[in-house]
Amino acid sequence: MPTLPFHQVDVFSAVPFKGNPLAVIAEADGLDDAAMQAIANWTNLSETTFLSRAQDSGADYRVRIFTPQRELPFAGHPTLGSAHVWLALGGRPKGEHVVQECGAGLVRIKRDGDRLAFAAPPLRRTGAVDAELTAKIAAALGVKPEAMRAVQWADNGPGWIGVLLDSRQDVLNIRYNAQALSQQPIGVVAPWSAEDGNDANYEVRAFTWSGAEDPVTGSLNASLAQWLIGAGIAPKHYVASQGTVLGRSGRVHVAQDGDTIWIGGAVAPVVKGTIGIENSSRRGL
Repeated sequence: MPTLPFHQVDVFSAVPFKGNPLAVIAEADGLDDAAMQAIANWTNLSETTFLSRAQDSGADYRVRIFTPQRELPFAGHPTLGSAHVWLALGGRPKGEHVVQECGAGLVRIKRDGDRLAFAAPPLRRTGAVDAELTAKIAAALGVKPEAMRAVQWADNGPGWIGVLLDSRQDVLNIRYNAQALSQQPIGVVAPWSAEDGNDANYEVRAFTWSGAEDPVTGSLNASLAQWLIGAGIAPKHYVASQGTVLGRSGRVHVAQDGDTIWIGGAVAPVVKGTIGIENSSRRGL
């Protein structure tokens, strides 16, 4: 049975089992779309990525990102986790930064001490959210519309809408009602207070298009950073906490350098081995 390198890593945490898991399959050039989707459905993680040779001459490698149901043009924790595995397998960038090719284009990734950080891709949609959708968001979050300090499109691919609340506890108290809002990704953020400690500056929660909560979300934190820093709400450097209510302790490091916002985090290796690929898998299982 043909085999391919298989890694599972935990992203946005230096400690295994406290971040967001990701499966990475390398040398995946021979897999077709149906096979990749079937494997991602089997791993049943929020995302599984497939590394192959770059098609763009400006990239170091190409990544395809799949949820159990569909392919994504870009996602944050798969970007950092895939770059970590590519480097661990001996990858060497052509230039100063690692350059990843994905559905959203080319994404730069740099070393940030013991962490990796990706350059936030441009927002595809910004601006105010209409009143009808805002009311549905409030119902899904279980908050009064006036409790939302701001509601803003902050879409860099997955379709995020950002919601700013007053306090970390307000974010942690949310009991999300997916039935009240169908297939609309929502990211909620609020500042920490002095009573919350000094381990982070903001608390974030992410509710995906299916209504499930994502433990730690790079794409959302990238879009929130572009919105909050651009609007003068957040400083140019801060740390976001995410995954608290799920028993995780994800930490996302945000830093603006010139016109670029970098989204960084640790990556912890968890599983290293191979995955068997039957010939039928190469035809889409």
